[in-house]
Amino acid sequence: MTPELTILMPVFNECSTIERAIADALGAELPVATRQLVIIDDGSTDGTREWLGEASLPDNVEVVLHPKNRGKGAALRTGLDYAQGTYSAVLDADLEYAAADLGPVLEPLLAGRARVVFGTRAWTSQSSFSFWYVMGNKSVTMATNVLYNCWISDVMTCHKAMRTELFKSLSLRERGFAIEPEIAARVLQSGERIFEVPIGYAARSRDEGKKLTAMDGIRVLRTLVRCRFA
Repeated sequence: MTPELTILMPVFNECSTIERAIADALGAELPVATRQLVIIDDGSTDGTREWLGEASLPDNVEVVLHPKNRGKGAALRTGLDYAQGTYSAVLDADLEYAAADLGPVLEPLLAGRARVVFGTRAWTSQSSFSFWYVMGNKSVTMATNVLYNCWISDVMTCHKAMRTELFKSLSLRERGFAIEPEIAARVLQSGERIFEVPIGYAARSRDEGKKLTAMDGIRVLRTLVRCRFA
């Protein structure tokens, strides 16, 4: 039976959170009867892939292993090859996002009010990584709005959901974190509008494994410009 939802979970060195992340993805109350979880281990070296190989996972969990680290974008593109659900959504394995927040993200899709939905984060003092992290996110989001004549509030959010056939049709090529703005750019260029709903967020510190750097911000801007003018 075709699942209603595929959750794509890219993973890199998340040994401390992977078990809880899987339990969250499978156990969260969502407005779907069936779900598939596709885990893409992107060359982890901290024991994550060994844990995945030994764990007893249910039949609706697909584990795909990259032989070496290729980046979040490459992992998501691989995951889409295995996606069987009517809808696909993205959920990171680092527990910064809660699977339950996919509920309000999915509702406009299921109600037929939207074809693409992003979960937008509220930048509160207790949930923000740093001032410069928030300002960087706001800057690349504003760049998206200027370049694509749209108005969205959080281009770098992880929580993105749409029909799987639409997701697979996007011309995606980014390997790293720049996959986030590339998804938004290609969605907007396809003529679709992005519907936003508020979600929760709990940013990790650098010591806890936060991976984004200022260079990723530059790559994001480069991707936005490339997609707009190429």
